[in-house]
Amino acid sequence: MTHWYEGPLAAFDTETTGVDVEQDRIVSAALVIQDATGGRMRVTRWLVNPGVPVPVGATEIHGLTDDHLQRNGRWPAPVVEEIARALAEQCAAGRPLVVMNAPFDLTLLDRELKRHRASSLAGYLGNTPLCVLDPRVLDKHLDRYRKGRRTLTDLCAQYEVVLDGAHDAAADAAASLELVRAVARRFSSRLERLSPAELHALQAVWHAAQARGLQAWFAKSGTPEAVDPAWPLRPELPAAA
Repeated sequence: MTHWYEGPLAAFDTETTGVDVEQDRIVSAALVIQDATGGRMRVTRWLVNPGVPVPVGATEIHGLTDDHLQRNGRWPAPVVEEIARALAEQCAAGRPLVVMNAPFDLTLLDRELKRHRASSLAGYLGNTPLCVLDPRVLDKHLDRYRKGRRTLTDLCAQYEVVLDGAHDAAADAAASLELVRAVARRFSSRLERLSPAELHALQAVWHAAQARGLQAWFAKSGTPEAVDPAWPLRPELPAAA
């Protein structure tokens, strides 16, 4: 019997102008599809001219400059629609979608759709439910007492997954996909009886608990930062009165 984590998966990742999902923009994105463990990965890449300056700090991370994006990137409106349709197609095909730190990438895509298409990710999904697997949430729940950071680079080192070219959207998506397979194999006794849809629902609960724990730690240490418990997509902020 083939377990879900050895079967078809898709993975999505973005590179952006910053870390504010309400204001920052996508500059590149990738969708990686693999039908089975060890199979060929099919990669779709998008490069975007965001229409706003790319901060130096962001360029230092992903290497994409204003000049390069203006020369080679496409306008955001058609790109974000293509991305949303591609993700909806994967969901409709029943292929779980791997997204590392899903509330960041999926919320940012949702806001870009609102900005450029007067729509939303839900609008493109229609009645098809999202089925997301987030290696960060899974690892944090399944190995909650392990100390240390849990960035994609850290998790790849922990689970012996090759990450070749970090902060390239396609490389990060491919590594995230392999990471979910590796996490599931390591904790197969706890995961193999759960379907991806059941895991999606559980991750929402686990992430909320993780957010509450982090918020409590911030409060104790005097850090004013707020932690959003929503997963895999943050709700829209209420419009200003």
